[in-house]
Amino acid sequence: MAKAKPEPRSAEHRSKEKTGGKKSFEERLERLEELGDEIRKNDIPLDDAIKAFEEGVKLARTLEKDLEKIETRIELLMNGEEAGSDEDAEVGLFDEDD
Repeated sequence: MAKAKPEPRSAEHRSKEKTGGKKSFEERLERLEELGDEIRKNDIPLDDAIKAFEEGVKLARTLEKDLEKIETRIELLMNGEEAGSDEDAEVGLFDEDD
C-alpha cells in the first residue's frame, strides 16, 4: 500500500501555522464588517447586539494595533532602513500579546 502524497499547503495555511492559527488581518477585518452588519439588523436581540458590539470593539483594537505596526514598518522601509534592522517591527508584526 503506497503512502498518500500530502497535499500542498496554501500560503494562507502556512501563514496561519506561523501565527499559531491566528486569523489574518483580512479575515479579522471581514469579521468586523459582518458584526457591523449584524448589529444594524432591526430584529437582533439586545443581548446578541451587545455581544457582537463587544467582539467588534476587541477586533477593532487589535486591527488598529496591527495598522500601527504596519505603518512603522513602512516608515522604516521608506527611510532606507534594512528589513532586519528593527527586529520588533519584523518579528512582532502580528503577535497576539499586544
